[in-house]
Amino acid sequence: MRRPSDPARVRLLVLDADGTLTDGGIHVDGHGVETKRFHVRDGFGMRAWMRSGREIAVVTGRGELALRHRLADLGVQHVVTASGLKGAVLDQLLERLGVPADEAAAMGDDLPDMPLLARVGYPMAVADAVPEVRDMAAWVASSPGGHGAVREGIEHLLRAAGAWESVVEAQK
Repeated sequence: MRRPSDPARVRLLVLDADGTLTDGGIHVDGHGVETKRFHVRDGFGMRAWMRSGREIAVVTGRGELALRHRLADLGVQHVVTASGLKGAVLDQLLERLGVPADEAAAMGDDLPDMPLLARVGYPMAVADAVPEVRDMAAWVASSPGGHGAVREGIEHLLRAAGAWESVVEAQK
């Protein structure tokens, strides 16, 4: 594995959705309506990340309405659903945003996320990620996906950049 970039330099955080922003469960009611459970702390962290002047993107192989509604509510502007090959999507995203790969982090949980983790400077995983993903990660959350792992990762990155204290101060 190559040496990870300095987490303090991360300007773009790319997240998987199912298993990272959610617990990976897919709930479908008798009418075929799919619902998701999101952790409020992840949302707080995502807003804090964006308020700090950094970019966030979600790249997911699925594109259900519950996810799109949640991300719109949070103000996430870079969302790629039904992404297909995530590595190619990331390459396009980095080029469009003008962010070098070594100034990007990605967080995932399963094998389809490996191309994201392989391309960014700072790969991250949720606690319950598959072993292959955890092995690629420079940092692993103590929380499982959908249970605050994203918030934990954002705090880690902002602390490394010396920006976490301003998040805390803004809440007082």
